[in-house]
Amino acid sequence: MGRLIDRRQFIKHSAAVAGSIALARLSKAQQAPPRPTATDKVPLGKTGLKISRLGIGTGTNSGRIQVEIGREAFDRLIRYAYDKGITYIDTAQSYRTFEWIGRSIKRLPRERLFILSKIPGMPEDVLSVVDRHRKTFDTDYVDCMLIHCMMEPDWTEKFKAVMEGFDKALEKGWIKAKGVSCHTLGALKAAVESPWPQVHLVRVNPQGYYTDGQWENWARPTKNDISPVMEQIKLMHQKGRGVIGMKLIGNGTFTDPEDRQKAIRFAMACKEINAVVIGFKDEKEIDEAIDRINKALAEV
Repeated sequence: MGRLIDRRQFIKHSAAVAGSIALARLSKAQQAPPRPTATDKVPLGKTGLKISRLGIGTGTNSGRIQVEIGREAFDRLIRYAYDKGITYIDTAQSYRTFEWIGRSIKRLPRERLFILSKIPGMPEDVLSVVDRHRKTFDTDYVDCMLIHCMMEPDWTEKFKAVMEGFDKALEKGWIKAKGVSCHTLGALKAAVESPWPQVHLVRVNPQGYYTDGQWENWARPTKNDISPVMEQIKLMHQKGRGVIGMKLIGNGTFTDPEDRQKAIRFAMACKEINAVVIGFKDEKEIDEAIDRINKALAEV
C-alpha cells in the first residue's frame, strides 16, 4: 500500500513539474518579441507613417523590365506581392508603368497600401501634377511624394518652387510625406543639410555599384566607396528622416546569389535604413527577396 501511495505521489509530482516547465516555456514564448520579417510594417523615420520593410519597385530600367512582362502579368505581380505582405509600392511619373498602377491596385484595400511616387523636373503647377498622380492611382492621396533624381548639389536652391508646391500638397492632405531621391553624392549631402525633406530614397549596396560617389555619371555601374553614403544615412537617421534603400541589387546587375545575399544582409544590419525597394519581374524574385531578407534579419 505504501509503495502504491509513493508511486501516486511521484506521478503527481512529475506531472506538476512538467506542467510548470510547460507553463514557463509558454510564458517565455509569449514574452519574446516576434522575429522581424521582410513584410513587417515599420516606422518611416519620424513621419508618423508605417511602411512594409520590403517594397515592390515598378521602374526597373525606367519600367522597361516590368512593361515587357505585359500588363496582365504586371497586375498579377502587384497582387502577388500584396498577398505576400508587401504593401509598399514604389512608382514614378517617368516610369513606363506609371499609368498601370491605378488598375493594378484597384481591388486592394487602399488603407493598407503605402504608395510612393516621384515627380521629375520643374513643373510650373506642382499641385496639378500631384493631382494627376492622385487621379492616375484613383486615390485621394499619395502616401509619399519625392522630387525625382536630384543630381546637382545646389538643387535645394533651384527647386524651391517645386518644394513649395509639395508643401502646399502636404497642407491639402494630397500627400502624407515629402522627400527626395538623389543620384550624386553632392545632391545627397545637400538633401541631408536641408531641413525640407522628410524622406530620403538612397542608392545603397556594399559593393558600391550604382551608388553615389566621386564618379558622378550615375548611369554607369562604376564601383564607389560606400562609406560617404553611409555617413549621410546616419545623419538622416539622427534627424528623424525616413530612409529607404534602393539599387540594393546593383540595378539588377547582381546575378550571383551571393552578391544579392551580401547586399540584403548589409541593408538589414543597418538600423538607420527603414525599408528597401527592389524591382521585380516575376513571383520567384519576390519569394527569393522575402526569404533572403528573413534570413538576414534572423542573423542581426
